[in-house]
Amino acid sequence: MKKEIGLLALLIFLCLVVIGVDLGMQLHSGTKPAQLELPRFITRTNLTNMANIIGLFGVFSLGMGLVIITGGIDLSVGSMFALTGVLLSMALVDWHWPWPVAALMVVAIPMALGWGHGLLITRVHIQPFIVTLCGLLIYRGLARFIAGDNTKGFGNAKGCETLASLASGRLWGVPMPFILLLIVGTIMWFVLHRSVYGRYLLAVGRNEEAARFSGINTRMVIASSYVVAGLLTGLAGILFAFYTNSVSPSNHGSFYELYGIAAAVLGGCSLRGGEGSIIGIVIGTALLQVLQNLVNLLDIPSSLNFAVMGTVVLFGVVADQLMRGRTAGKV
Repeated sequence: MKKEIGLLALLIFLCLVVIGVDLGMQLHSGTKPAQLELPRFITRTNLTNMANIIGLFGVFSLGMGLVIITGGIDLSVGSMFALTGVLLSMALVDWHWPWPVAALMVVAIPMALGWGHGLLITRVHIQPFIVTLCGLLIYRGLARFIAGDNTKGFGNAKGCETLASLASGRLWGVPMPFILLLIVGTIMWFVLHRSVYGRYLLAVGRNEEAARFSGINTRMVIASSYVVAGLLTGLAGILFAFYTNSVSPSNHGSFYELYGIAAAVLGGCSLRGGEGSIIGIVIGTALLQVLQNLVNLLDIPSSLNFAVMGTVVLFGVVADQLMRGRTAGKV
C-alpha cells in the first residue's frame, strides 16, 4: 500500500507542476496576476478528455499488468486492436450482424488468441516476447489483408449508437470509458488481491518452479492470464474502434501495447514478475496522461512522445532494479 500512496503523491505533485507551468507561462507572456486565466489543465473540457483517455488505455493496461505479474509480456495488443476493429466494422456494416453478436465476437477472438499464446508459452516453452512479437506481425497482416488495406468505418449501421455510447457517452458528466475502468478495476482488484487465483498469479511470477512444487497448476495460471488480458483487450478494442470512428488496419492501435507496458511499470509491476497492484496500474495510466498534458503544454513536438514514454519506462525499470537491490542487501 505504501507504493500506491507514493504513486498517488507523485501524481498529485505532477498535476501541480503542470498547473504551475501553465501559470508561469501566462506570467512570462506579460499577463498580470489579477488577469490570470484558469489553467488549461483543470478546465472541465481538459479533465473530461483526460478521464476519457485514461479509461480507454486503463482497461487493457490492467490485462497487461496481469501478464507482467506472471513474468510475461504481450506485444500483440495494438495489432489485436486493428484486427478486431476491422472485423467489428465488417460485422456491423457489411454482414449486418446484431451488435451483441458482433461485440461478443470481438471479445472472444482476443481471448482465443490469448489462450493460444498461453499454450505456446507453457506447452512449447517459447519465450513470451517471441510469441507475442509474432502475434504483433501476424494480426496486423491479417487485419490489412481482410480489409484490403482500406480504412473501415461504421456509418449508420444498426447498433452502432449503442456501442458508440460506451466510447464517447457520458453518465452524470463522467465519460463512460472512465466508468468502465472503475468497474473493471474494482473487479480486477478483488481478483488479484482477494482471491486464491490472484495469490497464484503472484506466486507464479515470483518463482514459477517453487509454485509448481507447491501444487499450483502454473501452466493454467500463466495461460489464463493471457486469456484475461485478451478479454480486456477485446473490450478496449470496441471502445477504441468507436472512439476513432474508423479503423485503418495499417496503423490503428500502433504501439498501444507500449502504453500498457509503461502504465503497468509506472504502477509498480515488476518486469521480473511477482509484483504489482491494480490501483498502481490505474495510477500509472493517469500518470502517463498527465505527462502527455505536460508535453503538450510545453509545446514539445509530438514526435517526441515515444521518447518521453521510453524514458518513463526506463526510469521505472531502473527504480525497480534499485529497490530490489536494496531489499536483497537488507536480507
